[in-house]
Amino acid sequence: MNAMNLLLLAFSTASFIAAAGAAKIWALSQGSTVWLFSTLGLYTAGNLIMLRLIREAGMGVALSLSALVQLVAVNAVAFLVFGERVAPAQGAGLVLAIAAIALIILPFGR
Repeated sequence: MNAMNLLLLAFSTASFIAAAGAAKIWALSQGSTVWLFSTLGLYTAGNLIMLRLIREAGMGVALSLSALVQLVAVNAVAFLVFGERVAPAQGAGLVLAIAAIALIILPFGR
């Protein structure tokens, strides 16, 4: 993955994290239209960026790497910004999900 692809990944992740935050604020605000449209716009922008990354890096690598980065980043925001907590079994599931996605994107020889 080259520097441009990593930059695309960073921008799409930032867009998805902002969208997730906007969605949480929307849910807490009893359905504010502003937050709803902000959420939709940010998710759309993130997906448009992902389309280019898929073309450049391939679908499997792009989507798996994006899933890993988003999993870690979204949970960090949920825990640190919104004060959310998970049960021990859920925490174990997060760790296993990170390990599973990390194994998918490792560059094994064919």
